[in-house]
Amino acid sequence: MKDTIQNYLNELIQRYKVLEPEKENISKAYEMITESFRRGGKLLIAGNGGSAADAEHIVGELMKGFVKPRKLKQDFCKSLMSADEQMGKELANNLQGALPAIALVDHVALSTAYLNDVEPLMGFAQQVNGFGVTDDVFLAISTSGSSKNILYAAVVAKAKGMKIVALSGKDGGKLKDYADVSIIVDENETFKIQELHLPVYHCLCLMLEETFF
Repeated sequence: MKDTIQNYLNELIQRYKVLEPEKENISKAYEMITESFRRGGKLLIAGNGGSAADAEHIVGELMKGFVKPRKLKQDFCKSLMSADEQMGKELANNLQGALPAIALVDHVALSTAYLNDVEPLMGFAQQVNGFGVTDDVFLAISTSGSSKNILYAAVVAKAKGMKIVALSGKDGGKLKDYADVSIIVDENETFKIQELHLPVYHCLCLMLEETFF
């Protein structure tokens, strides 16, 4: 397993040599998220615009099979069939193992109510306040590292004792000051930064899937 995980990381750097300076930070982010999942924590993810789409994308890779089928454990399959023999069998044959991840960009009723009633820039912070616990990790995506709503959320995560992984570009902005690990890709234009974020988080998802499934 360790060889496969290292191979994923090595292949990433081979394909995207510009990411070489961030190899160690990508590895640290993987270890941090792995430890969180092992303690029963979850991953909270936020970003704006294209980075909001990236947050949803990451959840899609973690909450179902990515490149592996992720068959359920036999004990849980038996529990499903004990609850209902027919539907339990169907569920056991179709459900996949999941790694708990929440994209904070998806809760439209909550976020619009909060931005209308309270403060537009603190919507992500409110969700970190509500969802976050000490064993969780906050994955903060900001191409500039300076998105105010992401910074507010990072402050809340830090106050709650959560770990913070920053995914950014340019010089990392203010976000790097709050992060436990910063992955700062070497680009300055937003779309170019986002083009490099995708292979980084795909690699992280592959490594996590290999570890847990």
